Amino acid sequence: VFALMFFALCLPAEEDYRIGPKDLIEFSVFKLEEMNTQVRVSSSGFITLPLLGKLKAEGLTAFELEELVADKLREKYIKEPQVTVFIKEYISRRAFVIGAVHRPGAYQILGDKNLVQLLAEAGGLTEFVAGNDVTVVRGQKEINVDLRDIFDEFKHEANIEILPDDLVIVPQERTKYIYVIGEVKNPGLTGIKKAGTITLLEAIARAGGFTEKAAKSNVIFHRKEKGKIRIFKFDVKEIIYGKNKDFAVQEGDIIYVKESIF
Repeated sequence: VFALMFFALCLPAEEDYRIGPKDLIEFSVFKLEEMNTQVRVSSSGFITLPLLGKLKAEGLTAFELEELVADKLREKYIKEPQVTVFIKEYISRRAFVIGAVHRPGAYQILGDKNLVQLLAEAGGLTEFVAGNDVTVVRGQKEINVDLRDIFDEFKHEANIEILPDDLVIVPQERTKYIYVIGEVKNPGLTGIKKAGTITLLEAIARAGGFTEKAAKSNVIFHRKEKGKIRIFKFDVKEIIYGKNKDFAVQEGDIIYVKESIF
């Protein structure tokens, strides 16, 4: 697992971005209500606006599109149009991250963006990252990057530029899951490495710890063995103070922290 040292995340100005297919654009024209609208750029690069009809938007910056719309309005409708264009969604320029990051998904590419910046936007690497290599899929090509070259050796050339439509794959170890529910701060599934182990106290800690209402002396533990459910009851305070041993958790176990009646 790497301690991800994030470089400065400096995005270029929005005015440098050139509109592409599927982008969502918002228009506002002072004193011309019918022009206050949102339109999505077609796959062929055109938009259709009230009063003006079909216009070519692909390849223009927001400022250039403002000028184009203002010129068209000036010809027929208003002497000094005040047009504002805002690009709400940059669908045409996105890269994708999957695997062992905290927020996998699609991320906008505005101007130059490198691998470290993209991983930072995706929340950084999780503890489940497997090995040292990240794969960038670019069309029919695969680029393998050894993260140690970036974070240990500080090789700037390893921190490659990310292009629109790149798919970044961060390999993830197989995980096993347990359930922690009831009076914990983050109830739900808790994942651990397939080859790893975890105890009852660690599982509760991963779920954010006890709430103020938690009955620490009344933690119920469900485990399925040979098709039957076994139920255990734990006084976690005795484990915390060393009076009892902590309990090893297995995949599929359910930990239920009950609410205190006091």
